[in-house]
Amino acid sequence: MPSLMSRLAPLIITLRGSKRGFSTAQRTLDDVARLQRHPKSFTPPARLASKVDITRRDVNGWPVHYVSPKGRQPTTRAIFLHGGCYVYEIDPVHWNFVAKLAVEAGITVIVPIMPLAPTGTASVIVPAVADLAASVMAEVGAENLSIIGDSSGGGMSLAVAMELRDRELPPLHRIVLIAPWLDISGTDPMLAVIAPTDPWLAVPGTHAAGGLYRDELGEGDWRVSPIHGDLTGLGPITMFSGTRDIVHADAIRFLPLAADAGLEIDYYQGQGMLHNYPILPMPEGDTARMAVVAAIR
Repeated sequence: MPSLMSRLAPLIITLRGSKRGFSTAQRTLDDVARLQRHPKSFTPPARLASKVDITRRDVNGWPVHYVSPKGRQPTTRAIFLHGGCYVYEIDPVHWNFVAKLAVEAGITVIVPIMPLAPTGTASVIVPAVADLAASVMAEVGAENLSIIGDSSGGGMSLAVAMELRDRELPPLHRIVLIAPWLDISGTDPMLAVIAPTDPWLAVPGTHAAGGLYRDELGEGDWRVSPIHGDLTGLGPITMFSGTRDIVHADAIRFLPLAADAGLEIDYYQGQGMLHNYPILPMPEGDTARMAVVAAIR
């Protein structure tokens, strides 16, 4: 039986008006313009300092946070790429998820703060994150590095893994895709089927945000829509998707493509769950997070 919190979450999201912000392209673009004038903080919440050690380094001009269990510097690491349609900043829910992963898996989670679109675009962001991953691999080995991303960060994570593969680097230990946005085109017929039950996202606004991120690239370019890229030779994948989430359409399409490419994939489908449920504070999210811990530990 679904938990009380999972039943309340769609109502809470609806009351917050999140979907209304994505209901038209102009509303989303106006919100992006507002956030460019008044950026939100990306700083980890101070209260996390009682649970984890957080250090910051600037890497090629980006702030990069290293989140580790208190008093430990584990060799095993994961890069976390946050969601937000490529235009919204990392938020406290992401940071809570990262801190719990660090403690429960006993790893260091590396969190790059990428420039948001339209300043940060795919042709710059994907190779830059791949550079960061390659440097970590050189330090600890590919077998000790995973990449984790939620929503747009999930699409970015898959694109970065493909970039590393094209550089002929060894496969990552694990690629974890949480409600991944794998096709920014907004053309999948399943979107119209799922959209009425999704309390959070809508195609017009997400499509507009994706357009800012892709910039000069075509909508089918693998750097922005990795579902259209070559999937062969990637490391094992763990993927989560909720059925009340428009990007569930991407997960449905991705599974047979991954099988055809010979990938090892563990798939978790959250029946009746909304977007990004594995990182949300609900029992179903806790269960999903422990599956992530098992995959990357």
